[in-house]
Amino acid sequence: MGITTQIRTKSIKSPLNYIGGKYKLLEQILPLFPKEINHFVDLFAGGCNVGINVNAEKIIFNDNLTYLIELFQTFHSKELEAVITHIENRILKYDLSLTNEEGYKKIREFYNENKNPLDLFVLIAYSFNHQIRFNNSHKFNNPFGKNRSSFNKTMKLNLERFIVQLKTKNIQFSNVSFENYDYSFLSKNDFVYCDPPYLITTGSYNDGKRGFKGWNEKEEFDLLRILNELNSKSVNFALSNVIEHKGKSNDILINWVNKNPDFNVNYLNKNYSNSNYQTKNRDKNGSVEVLITNYKTSIPMQTTLFNF
Repeated sequence: MGITTQIRTKSIKSPLNYIGGKYKLLEQILPLFPKEINHFVDLFAGGCNVGINVNAEKIIFNDNLTYLIELFQTFHSKELEAVITHIENRILKYDLSLTNEEGYKKIREFYNENKNPLDLFVLIAYSFNHQIRFNNSHKFNNPFGKNRSSFNKTMKLNLERFIVQLKTKNIQFSNVSFENYDYSFLSKNDFVYCDPPYLITTGSYNDGKRGFKGWNEKEEFDLLRILNELNSKSVNFALSNVIEHKGKSNDILINWVNKNPDFNVNYLNKNYSNSNYQTKNRDKNGSVEVLITNYKTSIPMQTTLFNF
């Protein structure tokens, strides 16, 4: 298969348009990771953009969104041709297109009754902004992406490359909330990457009204406590987050960094004009996104105490 020869020359992009996905930041994030990793735990896997591009002896994708993990498990277990055939057959059966909203509603109803993971992917392909959204009854309820969303050539190629890469790695899947994850097997040669919901940004995954656990100050404190425990056991971790967003600051995170001066703060260039948190010229309506690590990296990094 021609695609197999392509995957090693370019980062793999998730076939899912997952909110907060880190694909565009991979060139900044991956060089900051340890060079040798035994177990890599992608604690908030989301679209798996980070974990799928990491070299490790074993990669563990965890997310509390059960249906998402089931989808990735299906990608991992089924042959690529079988996955593509299923998707294309569903498109034909329901006459899915950029304009057929009724066909979309029919397959959405069918999925909600049967919960076939590959049907979830078909829904995502034709839903508004390709997003995943459930109600409190765990019914998929994202609206139709009229004139915008479809299983196009780019999405198909991303899916193919993702599945091929998935099958080359030693993968384990888990679907528990981060506070219930069993960290006891981890040692100094292992690595935990955390990309949780951001406390000071607005997202449907934060509100706790989508049938799955939300994110508030309690979760923020719980995660930081767990990271401190990992640090005490010499387990390396990296935490993606934002220090500031549209004029709001994450004081919980800032105070935590100040109390742990050995941690390192790496500024990431994304949606703000200047990546230095201390500058007076940074975009007040933007975000200051960081990667916080409890270890020294092989490239220069910026360590900052935040003062208010």
